[in-house]
Amino acid sequence: MSRVYLDWNATAPLRPEARAAMAEALDVTGNPSSVHAEGRAAKMLLERSRETLAEALGAAQADIVFTSGATEAAALALEGQGLACAGIEHDAVRAWCAETLPVEASGRVTVADPAGAALQLANSETGVIQDLPTGLAVSDLTQAFGKIPFAFDWLGVEAGFVSAHKLGGPRGVGALILRAGADRPARLRGGGQESGRRAGTENLAGIAGFAAAAVAAQRDLAAGMAEKLAEMRDRLAMRLEDHDGNTMLPGRDSPRLPQTLSILTPGWRGETQVMQMDLAGFAVSAGSACSSGKVRSSGVLRAMGVPEADAGCALRVSFGATTTPEELDRFAAAWLSARARWQSKQGR
Repeated sequence: MSRVYLDWNATAPLRPEARAAMAEALDVTGNPSSVHAEGRAAKMLLERSRETLAEALGAAQADIVFTSGATEAAALALEGQGLACAGIEHDAVRAWCAETLPVEASGRVTVADPAGAALQLANSETGVIQDLPTGLAVSDLTQAFGKIPFAFDWLGVEAGFVSAHKLGGPRGVGALILRAGADRPARLRGGGQESGRRAGTENLAGIAGFAAAAVAAQRDLAAGMAEKLAEMRDRLAMRLEDHDGNTMLPGRDSPRLPQTLSILTPGWRGETQVMQMDLAGFAVSAGSACSSGKVRSSGVLRAMGVPEADAGCALRVSFGATTTPEELDRFAAAWLSARARWQSKQGR
């Protein structure tokens, strides 16, 4: 039986639209900074992709700065800003801010001073969606983009950032979005690309793939994909959760991404579950997969008040447009069987 990929929040499968756009872009020979005809053709593709991405983001009034990914874009947005953030943020955000914002057990965050804070729109582990306060300095939009509808121009934030591979684009390309009139000093200096904000020849094929994936993701949202995935998530949750306290679903009482489910079984280590599911043919995660393969207790769950010992016992299931209900049923059967074996060994 074929393997089932349920780790879309780490990297979503490459969309065929992105693959086709990248293949076409690879035939564009010129450098976008060159003034000859070939360079102008490359520049035209670059700017067309920028406009396409801006439209998908609802960022017609904003500036789009292409980067190597969300981590670089986060550094560009956050370095030197002295912002506060919460412990639920991705490591790429927490590296640049003070973790002083309070987090509720539901995963929701309170922001008293939006102009001095960074807050994600959606969490990669629990899927919890935040209400962004008007005037927020920076928001990590990476997990929300392409999964729930929003328009950057209406969020009321100064800066945000996104990554292509979270919505079916290629790895190695992202973008910083800046409200009109906002700016950030370049961290990479040299050729003056990206209006002087990020030096280095642009990854034209990656950018073209990013734009194509963003359009495809917005098309899926318009066709009701989020509602379909939410139904699948809720059906899976009903199968996995028990009512004797052995298994819980962090963030379940908050608005969440439609295709993300966090499953916490105290005492059953997350890495053990990942390995058992891998052997059973399912790719899942014990949390954020952006830490060079390290498996640690979840900082997100600790920030939500989960004890340290239990915060290492979570499993994340994330899926997408090509996942079928039957595949989730197969996963549920395999996971429940593994849990029963673990409970038997524990004498439960």
